[in-house]
Amino acid sequence: MTTFHNLAFQGVFDGDLTPLLGLPHEAFGIEGVEFYGRTSFLKAGLMFADALSTVSHTYAFEIQRAPLGMGLEGVLAKRRDVLTGILNGIDDEAWDPASDALLEATYDATTLAAKARNKAALQRDLGLDQRHDRLLFGVVSRLTAQKGSDLVAALADRIAALPAQLVVLGSGDAEITASFERAAHMHPRAIAKKIGFDEALAHRIEAGADCFLMPSRFEPCGLNQMYSQRYGTPPIARATGGLVDSIIDATPQSLRSGTATGFLFPDATQESLWSAVERALDVYAQPRQWQALQRAAMARDFGWRPRAREYVTLYRKLVGGGDGG
Repeated sequence: MTTFHNLAFQGVFDGDLTPLLGLPHEAFGIEGVEFYGRTSFLKAGLMFADALSTVSHTYAFEIQRAPLGMGLEGVLAKRRDVLTGILNGIDDEAWDPASDALLEATYDATTLAAKARNKAALQRDLGLDQRHDRLLFGVVSRLTAQKGSDLVAALADRIAALPAQLVVLGSGDAEITASFERAAHMHPRAIAKKIGFDEALAHRIEAGADCFLMPSRFEPCGLNQMYSQRYGTPPIARATGGLVDSIIDATPQSLRSGTATGFLFPDATQESLWSAVERALDVYAQPRQWQALQRAAMARDFGWRPRAREYVTLYRKLVGGGDGG
């Protein structure tokens, strides 16, 4: 079994490495470990494993074609019959708003009013206007093009002008980082940023934000959209990879049925993201509908137990043990 996550990070080495591995000469070929004149351990795993798995059903489908196959789409399409997507899980004890010691106030789906205390504390601590009526968007991410952070940075002025607020935690691309720094300087009471990693602040953003932005250009699985739903903070996310598999888009139908848990948008563009922001604003203006959205999200089970059962079933099939029971 070969299990892999993000094909953008492959670990490809010099072609001269192949004979040092004790592999026969013919292994360095298109049906072996050769990858554009170099040696790819990942390609070897994809070619010769009895089964393949990755971290979401949609990503397993997306990587069978360019560009998300990252040069390996031909191999993956050829082996589609043994390729499975199993969504990642989260540590649902560490990420539990009902017991999270890092929060200003703990809460659950029956005590959502306490979530407002976390918003007020986040605004206070980061120097934002303490306005309960300002929609507060949160971002905790690598600040890279893959994560769509440049799209958020480009819309920062429009977010401040709504008026709304934006809190950003992360590090990465220098140009994107500088864009957020400029936006925070221009709108100090509406936009706050912290460059780097801060575990406690990540929890406080998940609890204190009203919405969580994840405009990824591709996302094999993603975890923050799961944290966000658990914390009653509906995600606004690009419809790709594990984001599709873990968010129920707030369509008129899903809102009526009470199953909506967030907002998905189709294209990795500023306008597509902005359309989703406007949809979120429309629902936020209807408190009862917004709370129904929050409660539906908080009821989802993103823990590892159901995921582990899927892996056990897969492994038992591989060793001839049937469906796993």
